[in-house]
Amino acid sequence: MPGASPRDRLARHPVLVAPELLGARLRSTLGATEPVVVRITEVEAYGGVGEDPGSHAHRRRTPRNAVMFGEVGHAYVYFTYGMHWCLNVVAHEPGVAGGVLIRAGAVEEGRAVALARRTTARSDRELARGPARLAATLGVTGADDGIDLLDPGSPLSLTLPGPVDRGPHAAGPRTGVAGDGAATPWRFWLVDEPSVSPHRAAAPRSRS
Repeated sequence: MPGASPRDRLARHPVLVAPELLGARLRSTLGATEPVVVRITEVEAYGGVGEDPGSHAHRRRTPRNAVMFGEVGHAYVYFTYGMHWCLNVVAHEPGVAGGVLIRAGAVEEGRAVALARRTTARSDRELARGPARLAATLGVTGADDGIDLLDPGSPLSLTLPGPVDRGPHAAGPRTGVAGDGAATPWRFWLVDEPSVSPHRAAAPRSRS
């Protein structure tokens, strides 16, 4: 969308926004004096009520997912598996809900801070490889749910890329999504980026 503001670029269906976040930068000063900057390399789109069974917003608005129904450009942060935080960028058309999960990125600045937060990383490519690792590298927690990522003064901010900054990308099914949303090709990633996480299908549920 040439000439559109960052907010307007996010005010569209998440599947249109998601690939345009590839190559974007997330800058964090959360809990540190030295900023950490991550270049986004992998994302997943999630739709709204009644549209996308894989989305937290599929059934209705709740206290947990309320940010997904609010102004675009804010952070939707949720807790998963009882141990990890995950970061999403709220993106949707007017009057609905949606978001883009930031699945992976490459650390461009603040490597020392990232290494201190991700002591189990065996290489730089693993610092933000996967949504939980990315959130940890940036210092994101539930306290950051709802933060305005498009506010330049925010401790966690997003800078969108220009159209030539992204590079070639691919699309495929989302990771860990089961049921009717399993085959939806709403995962996007930069080609030949070592920080992109491997795709994993949803694990089958065991019956008791």
